[in-house]
Amino acid sequence: MKVPEGLKYDSNGLIPAVVQDVENGDVLMVGYMNSEAVTRTIETLRVTFWSRSRQKFWIKGETSGNVQHVKSLYVDCDQDCLLVKVEQVGAACHEGYRSCFFRKITDSGDALEVVDTPLMDSY
Repeated sequence: MKVPEGLKYDSNGLIPAVVQDVENGDVLMVGYMNSEAVTRTIETLRVTFWSRSRQKFWIKGETSGNVQHVKSLYVDCDQDCLLVKVEQVGAACHEGYRSCFFRKITDSGDALEVVDTPLMDSY
């Protein structure tokens, strides 16, 4: 399989991928993909990222069981960011929350407020 032409990767060969719940539109997480991760995601319909810290591929849910089933992939107007719409099974966040975006900056702007309840313990 060939990755669509025109995708713009950064100097490290990565493109950000915003993962969104196909059912309710919630942004679940953001990860990075290289060309091979994009190909693997398209072929398997399982979200596959490139781990910048571990320098290896990881499939979302491969150890936790909290998988993301790809329903569709979009590219932004500049072709330098992906939107991956998924069916999320379980928590998307490694801290046990449905979304990685469970903290809100308070109205005063000087603190963070947890605005969700974890589905499970951290993994």
